[in-house]
Amino acid sequence: MEKETLSKAYDFRATEERLYKYWEESGFFQPSNDPRKPDFDPTKKPFVISIPPPNVTGELHTGHAMFVSMEDLMIRYHRMKGIPSLWVPGTDHAGIATQMLVEKALAKEGLKRDELGREEFLRRTWEWKEKYGSKITSQIRRLGASCDWTRERFTLDEGLSQAVREAFVRLYEKGLIYRGPRMINWSPALRTAVSDLEVEYSEEPGFLYYFKYMLADEPGAFIPVATTRPETILGDTAVAVHPDDKRYQKFVGKDVLVPIINRRIPVIADEYVTMEFGTGALKITPAHDPNDYVIGQNHHLEMINILDLTAHMNQNAAPYTGLDRFECRKKLWEDMRAAGLVIKEEPYTLNVPRSQRGGEIIEPMVSTQWFIAIKPLADRALEAVRDGRTRIVPERFTKIYFNWLENIRDWCISRQLWWGHRIPVWYCDDCGEIIVSRTDPTQCTKCGSIKIHQDEDVLDTWFSSGLWPFSTLGWPNNTPDLAYFYPTSVMETGADILFFWVARMMMFGLEFTDQVPFHTIYLHGLILDKDGQKMSKTKGNVVDPLEVMNNFGTDALRFTMLVGSTPGHDTNLDLKKVEANRNFANKVWNAGRFVISALENAPDKAEKEPEWTLADSWIWARLQTLLRDTDRLFTSYQYGEAGRQIYEFFWGDFADWYLEIAKTQIAAGGDRAYYTATTLVRVLDACLRLLHPFTPYVTEELWQYLKQAALDKNFKPFNSINSWEEALIIARWPEAGAPETWEEKALAEFTVIQDAVRAIRNIRAEKKVKPGKKIPALISAGNRLETVKDQVSTLTSLAFLDPERTKISADLKTDTTGYLSVVVSGLEIYLALADLVDEEKDQERLQKDLDTVNAQIERLEKLLGSDFASKAPAAVVDKERAKLNDYLETRAKLESQLK
Repeated sequence: MEKETLSKAYDFRATEERLYKYWEESGFFQPSNDPRKPDFDPTKKPFVISIPPPNVTGELHTGHAMFVSMEDLMIRYHRMKGIPSLWVPGTDHAGIATQMLVEKALAKEGLKRDELGREEFLRRTWEWKEKYGSKITSQIRRLGASCDWTRERFTLDEGLSQAVREAFVRLYEKGLIYRGPRMINWSPALRTAVSDLEVEYSEEPGFLYYFKYMLADEPGAFIPVATTRPETILGDTAVAVHPDDKRYQKFVGKDVLVPIINRRIPVIADEYVTMEFGTGALKITPAHDPNDYVIGQNHHLEMINILDLTAHMNQNAAPYTGLDRFECRKKLWEDMRAAGLVIKEEPYTLNVPRSQRGGEIIEPMVSTQWFIAIKPLADRALEAVRDGRTRIVPERFTKIYFNWLENIRDWCISRQLWWGHRIPVWYCDDCGEIIVSRTDPTQCTKCGSIKIHQDEDVLDTWFSSGLWPFSTLGWPNNTPDLAYFYPTSVMETGADILFFWVARMMMFGLEFTDQVPFHTIYLHGLILDKDGQKMSKTKGNVVDPLEVMNNFGTDALRFTMLVGSTPGHDTNLDLKKVEANRNFANKVWNAGRFVISALENAPDKAEKEPEWTLADSWIWARLQTLLRDTDRLFTSYQYGEAGRQIYEFFWGDFADWYLEIAKTQIAAGGDRAYYTATTLVRVLDACLRLLHPFTPYVTEELWQYLKQAALDKNFKPFNSINSWEEALIIARWPEAGAPETWEEKALAEFTVIQDAVRAIRNIRAEKKVKPGKKIPALISAGNRLETVKDQVSTLTSLAFLDPERTKISADLKTDTTGYLSVVVSGLEIYLALADLVDEEKDQERLQKDLDTVNAQIERLEKLLGSDFASKAPAAVVDKERAKLNDYLETRAKLESQLK
């Protein structure tokens, strides 16, 4: 990439689109080992993610921003580890959602889909898809998604349609797909069946309606019954009572009359009935209640459907035919009141089933639909998680996964829609033969008649989505992509679609490929507003990720979401945090400007072998610790904590400490400046590599400048063995070296200096000492004399001490009257602030410090007196013992100063 002079401020608006184009055009999004390319090596194990396909007509929301950021982090990390990495992008045709949008658009033209006809409606829907379908993918690109767009798929494209047909036919041939009348959830507005998972229950105020079921042959006698849905009375085919209920035992076997229409129905005994609820007698409507449906089957009751497809009363509900279900409720109840059949109404909280898509009340209804006998598939999906072939992160969702699959019901896969994969079943008009075929037949396979017609229904969208990990790679054909990239590696998605989608991919993957589709399921939670509330338009708290990116940049949004996330937990999105992370991107940029400037001003080469300062050794040791920790955290999917530690290191250790010290080291010139520049370049390079999966844009942009400046002066990257790569996106992930003995010593010694500087800065702030004013100091260093003397220039410059009047000794003999004292890390520091000394307040401060030290001593003594001392590694125990000794030394010095 051609580079210009590094600008004073990072401009994300001028950077993001340009860099994304560069990455994509350079082929960096494609796997480094590709079956489609000549140098392919099938023995290299790849890392593969299939994107959870967003709805083709959707618009970017925070949920998308979360999964795109998380999956891109995983892909960029593995790519940098040198692993061939593939992220397969694509979109879902989203049957119900897309059809609803197109029908709304048609309504504005005064048109209905029935008036257009199926063919014209589908033409219009494809037109809509072509017009708006690329919107969501361009928005996903905006987030920095490094997907291989040359492999982009759509659930209705030709290859995936072939996969859907193949899957349907195979299941049918195994006897696992069947058609029949069953209780389903009916969406009157959408005029289609919807699955149990697409129904949301909400608590809403309603009534319990009490009425009389009159005995058919005993005038005046009745059984009191209660219902929450009076309109369903018209479909009743029995009244059930508990066999042990003495109140009603005498009525079992007799007939009662359905109110108003006077149809005779039996009184039956069934243990399902709860004697304490309502009146203890239950009306049974097998065609409109899932529990009644089971009772109806057990007692061979008639099933009377009283509703049409729009939830209006049909001919079975005469004389109320044509009324809307809720109008019928009102009218029937009025008629029953007039007939003296009403007992009372009571306020009652209802659990109302509503359509997840349309929001209208779902109607349980017996309907002839296509189903998958799902238990054999579910058993295999259960076994795969039980035996560890697939792991769920976080682990607590495993129990929920088991519970759902162990209690799974047959899956209704037919939908009364037009947009989707049409069911590959044809019926012969002449002989009634059912033809299930992978290709469109032209005649009946039994009688040869050409009078055949295809089933009108389409498949549930989740049917094609369930095939996604392998259909996108070419299944059912044994393509090179399928052979190399399947099974995929991680399925990262929202915990809320564990059953909708993840469990179905597990079932279908095992059924059709005999392998688990992925070895790990990583679940993230919901994205909530800053107060932990669910986002909704009605609350007015929806955060638009596009707006956030326009204001603060993509990196700031990504970093906020990723660092704020823990597997399976919901994440609060606070714009103040996004703004703070925009500031972090600027901090990274400014640190880069300083390093590049230092590099340009440093000598071209060193005269002698390196003599590393304590600060050089400390920052390198801290970096090695960070690399080991992040590697462990990445391996255990704790990306948020890894990001937090990288942030703390960059801002706290590198920018606030090392850069400040580097300024004086650079100013010294000669070899000191050369080796400081070397350290700056290598640490910044490592930091940019570590941050890249979190914040790809600012890191790539800055890294290119750093690389150019380093090459100009012949400086090596972090891993000095390697040369600078072409781009950060394909640069190697920084690896820690083997732990060396000097690391612990450097960390411990520099910590003493840090503690001293912090303590002096705190006193300066507390006493409101003018910034920049250099003050004299006396330091009693004890056994740390050598370290403190060696670091006196660092200590005096960072703490603004007067170097000429700062005296350091092992054991102070000087009179300290008029000095303000502080004890930290075994050092006694006396500051010449005579006019600011307040004896009483200083004694209070020393007592407070002593209390803190005593608490630490108590904690460490307890720890070292426990099993920890015998079970923890010796090096760890020694480290804690050294800390205890430091605290004991500090306590002694504090006690000597307290009067």
